[in-house]
Amino acid sequence: MSDDQPTTREDYLHRLTIPTRWMDNDIYGHVNNVVYYSYFDTVINRYLIQEGGLDPWHGEVIGVCAESWCRYRAAFAFPEDVEAGLRVTRLGGRSVTYEIGLFKAGRAEAAAEGRFVHVFVPRGDMTAAVAIPAPLRAALEKLQVG
Repeated sequence: MSDDQPTTREDYLHRLTIPTRWMDNDIYGHVNNVVYYSYFDTVINRYLIQEGGLDPWHGEVIGVCAESWCRYRAAFAFPEDVEAGLRVTRLGGRSVTYEIGLFKAGRAEAAAEGRFVHVFVPRGDMTAAVAIPAPLRAALEKLQVG
């Protein structure tokens, strides 16, 4: 991600359309900044569940957020669909770094860009990082760029 040049849809290997909700708008008439992070969670975890077999309810290993940030370039508002793009920029033994682009319909450049780091831990104690399970690693490798 460049500080001055927004990414484009083609920069992302996986995409998911997420509809905005009435409650996403704030008093200023646009999607509140904190909601963008829920879009990040949605595209990441839906991909991990569908493609990597993540079981967020009963699995022995889960991913927890170690870092996240967002750069806002243009506002979304209800009712509007958000197209979320996802890619992996770093795949370690116990963690993964994602980049996410959020796009408006018909626009090639990202309206918002983010980064999100997952560290994988055992569900029971969530204290020490563990190796990324093989099915999740295989799914993440499909999104790896660079």
